[in-house]
Amino acid sequence: MPRGQSTTADTDVLVVGAGPAGLTTALQALAHGATVRVVDRRERRARPSRALMLHARALEGLRPLGVTADLLDRADTTPEAQIHLGRRVVEARLGHADLPDTAFPHLTLVRQADVEEVLWQALQDRGVAVDWGVEFVGLHRNNGGGPARQSRGQVHAELRGAGGPEQHLSHFLAGCDGQSSTVRGITGAQWRGGPYRVEAVLADLELAGPLDPGLLHVAVGRAGLAFLFALGEGATWRMLATRPAVPGSSARFGQLGPPVPPAEVARLVNESGLGATVREVGWSAQVPLQHRIASTFGSSPVFLAGDAAHAHSPAGGQGMNNGILDALNLGWKLGFASTAGRPLPELLESYGRERLTAARRVLALTHLIFFGEASPHPAARLVRTILPALAPVMPILLRRRWLIARGVRLLAQPFVNYRNSAISRDVTPGASGWTRPGERLPDAVVSVDGQVIRLHELTAVPGIHLLLGRDAGPVALGAGRSFPAVDSQPRLLHVHRLTSHPGAGIVAVRPDGYVGFRCGGVDPAQLLDWLRLVGAARD
Repeated sequence: MPRGQSTTADTDVLVVGAGPAGLTTALQALAHGATVRVVDRRERRARPSRALMLHARALEGLRPLGVTADLLDRADTTPEAQIHLGRRVVEARLGHADLPDTAFPHLTLVRQADVEEVLWQALQDRGVAVDWGVEFVGLHRNNGGGPARQSRGQVHAELRGAGGPEQHLSHFLAGCDGQSSTVRGITGAQWRGGPYRVEAVLADLELAGPLDPGLLHVAVGRAGLAFLFALGEGATWRMLATRPAVPGSSARFGQLGPPVPPAEVARLVNESGLGATVREVGWSAQVPLQHRIASTFGSSPVFLAGDAAHAHSPAGGQGMNNGILDALNLGWKLGFASTAGRPLPELLESYGRERLTAARRVLALTHLIFFGEASPHPAARLVRTILPALAPVMPILLRRRWLIARGVRLLAQPFVNYRNSAISRDVTPGASGWTRPGERLPDAVVSVDGQVIRLHELTAVPGIHLLLGRDAGPVALGAGRSFPAVDSQPRLLHVHRLTSHPGAGIVAVRPDGYVGFRCGGVDPAQLLDWLRLVGAARD
């Protein structure tokens, strides 16, 4: 519920869960006008990393929030891998992809713990502290046992911390509380999918043997793949391997399970064919795996994002990235809806419709990759068996940078678009030569006021960006129109004339980097209609 239409809320947005999705949701909502609170049932922030990779789309979306430089400082952006195929070792350079339309044309290896640290610090710097040890237990119910109070766009959340129970009133609630989400249960969403027949084993190791230090090592065996990252937190190496799921295990989906016996860790390393032996196990955990997706990502005022909305295998490093992309989509919409002064049903409904479709596509991709990597199915085992025979031609293939580029690009989700979204408007007159609404804005080189600049650098501040063609008329939306500006925050509507782009067209770029509006001329009425639709203009 917008301000001025209800009882004063404690915050506009309550975020449940302080993982990458929750922290990004809070930052994005805060940057676009909302007040936020973040709670997490964990007593402390530190925990072992499960994810180890960021892709280009996530880094692009985080850039306007001012955190990518800190992330890259902690990352390996020029990773090199050695692929072990039996007795043969094939080298692959993964940090040199030919991707001209992004500032991040590489795989980025970075611990989830470092991602959370950077996002948490950014919130701290903006005056928002995460409340650790505070658990969301449900929605407040009336004393008479009536229905949970979630009416009129307000959420009466019931929390429990060290100081006892408390209630928090917000306009919106973002459930980013993981695969065992309490918030998801409130939405009534079905948790569709199932468990995998294999599980992951994570371990931090000290190894002896002929492994080159600082590289990513991938061992291809008949039983599955094993990965060694030079990103250990309790030792030099982090191992990710798979094995048949252990029946009757106490491990919970989405949680790090019990330690794995050192002898079992040593067996996985020995059978990988890496030629190394385990000297020390600093830490290990059993991780059950599943492929699931919520039937709905919520509706106003309660939404789901990240692992609360979808669960992936670790294949392709999509889980953390997909959660961040959920958060970048949801956060700006909650921010604008908190300050618009009126309901924005189309804007808020677009989150679930856009991201549910995207998550289904990503889940299909990870399911396919994981089948090849770890499935016990005879066909998958056969493929892994014959791969070593292809070792002589692998160096030739991997020297072809276009092949590496296609792989890196695929992992960055180029297949995700919002063309059919209710907030993607392509109006007349048509505007050929401009990106279609619902598509990601490419990082092209343009000229603005005589300065040569890339589009993603131009749009690297929060808000909506209007891009005008060289011959477009001025943007004049009439007297009395205003745009969101909360207290001392900068205006959230930015206008740029691209002198290198011919024509009189205009596009509006959403805060998450996707084009939302396109027109062959500056039509104030149609532009204002779209800005009002997304809460970026009010009377």
